Amino acid sequence: MAEFTVNAGRFDPYKNFKFRVKWDGRYVAGVAKVGALKKTTEVVKHRAGGDPSSSRKSPGRTEFEAITLERGVTHDVEFEAWANKVWNFGSGLGAEVSLKDFRKDVIVEVYNEAGQLALAYRVFRCWVSEFQALPDLDANANAVAIQTIKLENEGWERDYAVTEPTEPTFVEP
Repeated sequence: MAEFTVNAGRFDPYKNFKFRVKWDGRYVAGVAKVGALKKTTEVVKHRAGGDPSSSRKSPGRTEFEAITLERGVTHDVEFEAWANKVWNFGSGLGAEVSLKDFRKDVIVEVYNEAGQLALAYRVFRCWVSEFQALPDLDANANAVAIQTIKLENEGWERDYAVTEPTEPTFVEP
């Protein structure tokens, strides 16, 4: 694990509104929301016959929750193209799934208020389990049409090569 240096001048935590998502080496346009990166480790309870009445606990299997990405509907087909690799209706019997490349590694980058890269996470072997091309449409609403994909994954890790940036300062006149 990398050594950490602490920016002694920063007291505020990073905000959740400056981020970018990358896959296939390119940034994905217009992603407005990324679901939480969350993992849960099952608890295995066990007890030997001679132990007191309480159980011992140890870690079991770890599961990584699916991540949801949302963005406004545009002509960009990145979400749909990836979803079609998992199941493409009308592609022909036996050719509905692209086994070669339906999984992708995804990078989620978090930026500070000055637009400097502050944190990055790699999410491994993602694939689209849900795709919503259009939301409910409502002639009486005043909202952006949102497109959604749900990414199953096999884990994530922080990219420790991304170090805390030296934040800019403004010179007073």
